[in-house]
Amino acid sequence: MDLISYAELAVLLVNSGSALDSLEDAKRLLTEAGREKDAARLTRADLAILRELRRELATVFAAAARQDEHGAVERLNALLTRHPVHPQITRHDGHHWHLHLTEGGRLSGEYAAAAVMGLTALVTGLGVDRLGICQSDPCRRAYLDTSSNRSRRYCSERCASRANVAAYRARRRDAAKVPSTGA
Repeated sequence: MDLISYAELAVLLVNSGSALDSLEDAKRLLTEAGREKDAARLTRADLAILRELRRELATVFAAAARQDEHGAVERLNALLTRHPVHPQITRHDGHHWHLHLTEGGRLSGEYAAAAVMGLTALVTGLGVDRLGICQSDPCRRAYLDTSSNRSRRYCSERCASRANVAAYRARRRDAAKVPSTGA
């Protein structure tokens, strides 16, 4: 079972923005994330639960970004209590038997159990500091730092590039302001 991919469900949800405003937008988000079967099962009741879960998961990432390890873990523990995980053996799409995590029959329950358990496994295996909020203004999207040296600071190459260009331009501006001392 690849729990990192489950943690990525949490990131997808936290970063969903207005995609949870309507059922159609949420289905499009899931389809674009390669979760077409989930998109087909999504209901309006699921959507309301996913909005609340998004808010709760965002507080975990915010605590981690503030380096509030205990706060992040407390929030994850509360989510584990609210969304108990039930492992289930399954086989589909030509894959061998493998584990899925579920909370019940609803898509939102499965999504919650998987996202919460994925983040929990990542935090207990790699540390709270592996949960991040993009440092590129005004982005503030969540990300998982799975780098070997814990060096990730941005949600994407685009944000990293944008921040580097902004820093370069600021250095050039500052250098242009410094009067030259001619001899």
